[in-house]
Amino acid sequence: MKLKRRRKLVTYLNILDQPVRFNPFVFSRTFLLWALLGLIGGIIAGAYWIGLEFLTHQLAFFSGWQVIPVMAICGLLAGLIIHFIGDPGEIHLIVNNIRFNKGKLDPKNNPSMVLSSLLCVASGGSLGPEAPLVQVTGSTGTWIGKLFRLKGEELRSLSIAGMASGFTALFGAPLGGSLFSLEILHHKHAVEYYKAIIPAFVASCFSYLVFALIIHLGLGPIWDLSAYEYSGIFDFGYAVLFAIIGAAFGWAFIFCTKFFKSLFEKKPIPIYIKALIGGILLGIIAFYFPLTRYFGHHEINELLSGNFPLTLLLAILIFKIIAISITVTSGWRGGFIIPLFFVGATLGLIIHQLFPTINLTLAIVSCMAAINACVTRTPMSTTILLATLTGFGHFIPILFASLTGYFLAPRIPFISSQMEKE
Repeated sequence: MKLKRRRKLVTYLNILDQPVRFNPFVFSRTFLLWALLGLIGGIIAGAYWIGLEFLTHQLAFFSGWQVIPVMAICGLLAGLIIHFIGDPGEIHLIVNNIRFNKGKLDPKNNPSMVLSSLLCVASGGSLGPEAPLVQVTGSTGTWIGKLFRLKGEELRSLSIAGMASGFTALFGAPLGGSLFSLEILHHKHAVEYYKAIIPAFVASCFSYLVFALIIHLGLGPIWDLSAYEYSGIFDFGYAVLFAIIGAAFGWAFIFCTKFFKSLFEKKPIPIYIKALIGGILLGIIAFYFPLTRYFGHHEINELLSGNFPLTLLLAILIFKIIAISITVTSGWRGGFIIPLFFVGATLGLIIHQLFPTINLTLAIVSCMAAINACVTRTPMSTTILLATLTGFGHFIPILFASLTGYFLAPRIPFISSQMEKE
């Protein structure tokens, strides 16, 4: 026994005697590819954001009844771009390609996605820029992977890392963005491509750095919520209760989307006609309820700082859900994550007006978490994203709300590609 101990001691001493060296992986080709992809993703996201802000300010000149023809024309133009240049698909297609097309995202439809989404988002559609950014940066990862002759899991991981760089740039949350890119690809309560977690983290950090430099993004929350003070163990019960209400409205959004999808698919009409009809309907809603226009990045702060009556908040809630559903089903291009956060914030304000004694911040954050987790099935990343975007430093109530929304989600996912492989 003593001899074995002596041998172990000699082995440990030999290890300690060896010179200290850097991990060679940091300087390997694989790591540099992840970092390069993050830098390129940050540049793409920064350029897209600058273009989006410019076009949004130009189109914001039109107000009142002029909103209706402007959104109709932008819908028609976006539809014509998709019809003639190519259909870039939606988030369903991205998830489907990662899972069933060996992780390959085709970059050939990126021009169509960029141009159509810029028109749709800038004119006031209720979809955000996350889906276009994820498509472009993810396909950039595929292109770089093919350039360096990567195959299998390495190629898929680079595509996912590219997606993460796009999510991170928009949300300003490297950890939440990288987890979201993995979690949205899950099936049957499991994160499937866990091997891509480190590539996603690395690309996200480099993307965040470049994006922050380009648009002068600062640290701190984007949405101004009042400080939350823990008042006792019942706060967890309240978080779950608010989440149940949020999940119910997640179901309402899903059913509303299916209803409008059935309407738009009753007759086979060209996509530019569908987008035109969608633009007219969205313009009418925006004319009567201006706060429902756009995807909610700035409008959430306006909602939180305003003192809106209960009836107006109820109307905004209902027509925002309708506006998102029309935007999703009429051929407009964009993502629905931030618009769903807007719906959750509105619902939290309504609950607080009905029951003034409850904590406003807890109600808003719980509803935002539940409705997004119910629709996208991403409880972990939703928790981290909301903690970053709202400055809500207490993770556990958000996690309770996210998990409640996740487990109360419909059996068939809203993103159909998340269904289990057969």
